[in-house]
Amino acid sequence: MSAIWNPAVETMPREELRQLQWERLQSTINRCYRYVAYYGSVFNEVGVQPEDLQSFDDLRRLPFTTKQSLRDSYPYGMFAVPLREVVRLQSSYGTTGHPTVVGYTSNDLDHWTDLVARSFTGVGIGKEDVVQIFFGYGLFTGGFGFHYGAEAVGAAVIPVSSGDVERQLRVMQDFRTTALAGTPSHALHMGRMLEKLDLDPHSLSVRVGLFGAEPWSENTREEIERLLLLTAYDSYGLAEIGGPGVSAECECRCGLHLAEDHFYVEVVDPDSGEPVPEGELGELVFTTLTKEAFPLLRYRTGDVASLDTSPCACGRTLARMSRIKRRTDEVLIIQGIRVAPDDVGEILRAFPEVGEAYQLVGREEGQGDALEVLVEVGVIQDLSLQSLERLRERLEENLRRTLGLELTVRLVEPQTLHGPAGRQPRIRDERAL
Repeated sequence: MSAIWNPAVETMPREELRQLQWERLQSTINRCYRYVAYYGSVFNEVGVQPEDLQSFDDLRRLPFTTKQSLRDSYPYGMFAVPLREVVRLQSSYGTTGHPTVVGYTSNDLDHWTDLVARSFTGVGIGKEDVVQIFFGYGLFTGGFGFHYGAEAVGAAVIPVSSGDVERQLRVMQDFRTTALAGTPSHALHMGRMLEKLDLDPHSLSVRVGLFGAEPWSENTREEIERLLLLTAYDSYGLAEIGGPGVSAECECRCGLHLAEDHFYVEVVDPDSGEPVPEGELGELVFTTLTKEAFPLLRYRTGDVASLDTSPCACGRTLARMSRIKRRTDEVLIIQGIRVAPDDVGEILRAFPEVGEAYQLVGREEGQGDALEVLVEVGVIQDLSLQSLERLRERLEENLRRTLGLELTVRLVEPQTLHGPAGRQPRIRDERAL
C-alpha cells in the first residue's frame, strides 16, 4: 500500500473530522455573508443570519448556488477578498454569456497544491517518478493543478500539455515517463496510436496514470491499461471549487477519497433537492471550507454519484464518492470542456439562415475527441454551394470562438433532424467511452 501524504488529516477519526468541518464551515459562512454581496442578499432574502445556522442540517436553509449565479457575478462579484490579495485567476470556458472566473489567494494555492499531492501520493507517485502532464495549461485548471501537485511530491514534471499524439508518445519514450496525468480519452487515443504505429508498449517506462476532467467507464479503464500497460486511477475536480484534487482513488480503487477537511459534501435528489441516504445516487453539492478568495455555499455540480463513509483498506478515513454515473443536465464533454445544447442553440439563434433543429455529435478522431455540430438549414434564398459554405464557415467560427473548442459544422437539409416521433435527441455520443 502506498504512503499517505497527510496522515494527520487523511486518517483522522471521523468525529474529529466532523468537528474540524464545523469550525471551518462557520468561518466560511461568516466570510460569505460579510464579504460576498451575492450571499449577503441570499441570507437576507431567506431571512437567515449566520448565527442562525447551528448545525450541518441548518445549512439546508440556504438555497443552492448554481452555475448561473456565478455567471451573473462575472467577473469578480463572487470574490471575498480585494483583487490585490488574489495571486491567480483562472476560468472555466464560457459558452453563452460569461465564463466562470475563479480567484486564488496564496493560501488557496498552497491548499490546492497539497490536495493534488495527496492524489499523487495515493496512487504511489513520488520523487522517483517522471510525470507527463497532458492537460491544457491555459485558463483551464487541470494543467497547473496537477503540475504543482506533482512537483510537491518531488516528481520530475514534463509539462507537455495537450497536443499531437505521436509527439506525446515520443516524449514518453525519450524522457522515460513513468506516470501520466490527463484526460482518459486522450490516454486512450495515445494507446490506440501506439498500437496503430506497431510500437511495443513494453518500450515505455510508464506504470501509472491519474486521469480526470471527464466521465469514463470501467471498460475504458481496462482498455487504457491494456494498451499502455499501466494502472489507471480516477480523479475528480471542478474549476468552481478549486480544480483537481477534490477527490481521487487510492490504490484500492473502491471509490474516490474526498478532501473533507476542505469541502463539505451533500448528496441530494436532483429533482427535490432533499438529501438522499448514504450509498444512494444523487447530485453532488459542495460547500468550500478553506477557500479565501472564492468561497461557495451549497454549489450544485450537476454530477451524480454516491457517498460511502465506511473504512477503507488503505487506512484513510475520508469519505469516498463513487465514480460519476451521469449528469443531471444534458451535456457533452469534449476534451474536458462541457458543452450544453442550450448554449449552442443560443449561438445559432443569432443566424436567421438556420432552422430550429441541431444536434451535437461526439466522435473519436486520431488526435482525440471531436465535436461535430449538425445544423438544419432554414429558409434562405441563395442555396448555392458558395453561399452555404460561407454560412457554414461563419457558424463554425462563432461556435469555436465562443465555446473555446475546435469543432466542425455540417449543414443538413430541413427536417433531417426530425424523426417519426419528433425531433431527434440533441446529443449523440458515438465514442467508445
